[in-house]
Amino acid sequence: MNPDRLAQLLKFLEEDPEDPFTLYALATEYRSSDKAKAMLFYEQLLAEHKDYVGTYYHAAKLYEELGQNDTAEHTYKKGMQVSRQQGNLHAFSELQQAYNKMMGLDYEDD
Repeated sequence: MNPDRLAQLLKFLEEDPEDPFTLYALATEYRSSDKAKAMLFYEQLLAEHKDYVGTYYHAAKLYEELGQNDTAEHTYKKGMQVSRQQGNLHAFSELQQAYNKMMGLDYEDD
């Protein structure tokens, strides 16, 4: 975690506590050092900014890391739905691949 970047992001959050990009950046910044705090920001995004499609992949991956596979599955599925509605096929593909891998559906040849 970069303390200067974190301080700047927290200042941005103070100025505009509803900005989804700032919330996402804070979640990303905390991800390596404080997974619980990162999850709080991801969950705020999922609740308050349902169309911020980038959240779904990273939140679901973190749920997986925390052993919350049911919540991860739900998050991947919701993200696929949102990305499809937005016509964001790149995000949809990434979410689908991660979902398939988590579910054991990635049939790659060895």
